[in-house]
Amino acid sequence: MYKKLSLFLLLVVSVLVFTSCGSTKNVAYLQNSETVDLSRSDFLYDARILPKDILTITVNTVNPEAAAPFNLTVATEMSVSRGRSSVTSSGQTLQTYLVDNRGCIEFPILGTLEVVGLTKSMCEKMIHDKIMPYLNENENPVVTVRMSNYKISVLGEVAHPGMFTVGNEKINILEALAQAGDLTIYGVRDRVKLIREDAKGHKEIHTINLNDANIINSPYYYLQQNDIVYVEPNKVKSQNSRVGQVTSLWFSATSILISLSSLLYNILK
Repeated sequence: MYKKLSLFLLLVVSVLVFTSCGSTKNVAYLQNSETVDLSRSDFLYDARILPKDILTITVNTVNPEAAAPFNLTVATEMSVSRGRSSVTSSGQTLQTYLVDNRGCIEFPILGTLEVVGLTKSMCEKMIHDKIMPYLNENENPVVTVRMSNYKISVLGEVAHPGMFTVGNEKINILEALAQAGDLTIYGVRDRVKLIREDAKGHKEIHTINLNDANIINSPYYYLQQNDIVYVEPNKVKSQNSRVGQVTSLWFSATSILISLSSLLYNILK
């Protein structure tokens, strides 16, 4: 009896150990980091402009009047509460520019500009060079371009799924998952889906393995604007979901049967 009990306990411990090892293997990120050639990732990522991006473009010169034609403004109204009443005041904000499906914007004075595929610095240089003929030769304009709607979405088995705005126009997939509160224990780490649309509207789905440290060298390590990251549930979550549904059905059926039995009993007694 004692030997059987010892063997049983040994078997339980072995199962727990192997399960623990398997769980660690499936959950840990960047497991082979010591073998990855990080020199391949020695570059600074710079986002490129895509159709439907909203750009904020400002031109600054020593003489503010010289830059005024290139800085269009639009009237805005805002309501300010003062006690029980509210006061509406008007103001001016800079005009934003929506990149159309052709990859172009309509810029004051310069007209149609093709900006799709350009980085922020490339777009700034292009506009700088094009406005120089309209300015005094002593002016050295400073052009600033920002993407106002740089956002990504994270869905599935994460703690806080949602859409996130990226202020610095640069985010990698690990940072995006951190924004969403990281994967839950049920998230599949080696089959994360990335849905991406290019400048021509072509959509692709890529599979990313977070367990593999080589993801740092992947072209999908840095996310583009409007990327969608989806984390699928593992088998345990799927099975629990099915068990939960079956259990709910059984409870519902049992409740109905009890109610019918009680009704029949009260009628026939």
